[in-house]
Amino acid sequence: MSAPDALARQPQPAVTDKRGSMGVSRITRLGLVNAYLVTEEDGFTLVDTMVPRSARKILQTAARTGRPILRIVVTHAHWDHIGSLDELAAALPGAEVIVGEREARLLRRDRSLDPCEPQSRLRGSYPGAKTAPTRTVAPGERIGSLEVVAAPGHTPGQIALLDVRDRTLLCGDAFSTLGGVETAAHPNWRFPLSALATWDRPTALASARALRALEPSRLAPGHGRIVHEPAVAMDTAIARAG
Repeated sequence: MSAPDALARQPQPAVTDKRGSMGVSRITRLGLVNAYLVTEEDGFTLVDTMVPRSARKILQTAARTGRPILRIVVTHAHWDHIGSLDELAAALPGAEVIVGEREARLLRRDRSLDPCEPQSRLRGSYPGAKTAPTRTVAPGERIGSLEVVAAPGHTPGQIALLDVRDRTLLCGDAFSTLGGVETAAHPNWRFPLSALATWDRPTALASARALRALEPSRLAPGHGRIVHEPAVAMDTAIARAG
């Protein structure tokens, strides 16, 4: 059994982290990979879908609140972020499926690089999805309370999302906090997978610096717990990668 399959098959109850947030809750599998439910007036925006066979946990977590999931946003197209996209889209036929303009190509399994992009080798698993996005977004656009922020490097078109209500930053894999805060440009020996799957480390480091400049109040990564008041930890991670 491959490592992705082994991770996907392990049952794990959902865990949420709401402290200090106006509306961002964490759901995790094995404590290793996260999705987020962002509360809006009309329902939830789901950010990322974790590994395959995570849909049931996500749907059960939302159902306990009585609020519908109306939007599914993908930060990037690695398998552990889109693994349950098709299953969720089938279960939620009315939900919008939203992805960054550049990353939409990787969702279609188009691994080509633009001439203006670093010609580094794509790393990590890009399985693609049967589900086509209903909307693509560019930096500066809004998805409810979430402002789209460019965060390339880990993948060519990764996006981050800044909750403008309280400045919670859902950063995809631009940073991880599992075993300590690190950028995607620098391996963490406690959890090296994020850096090992990074496409272009100089670009990832530039994105980490840009995200730090947003002065987030909370850092909500794809891997690891939410970090409150993360400025010092982000600065340290950037310095270590630089």
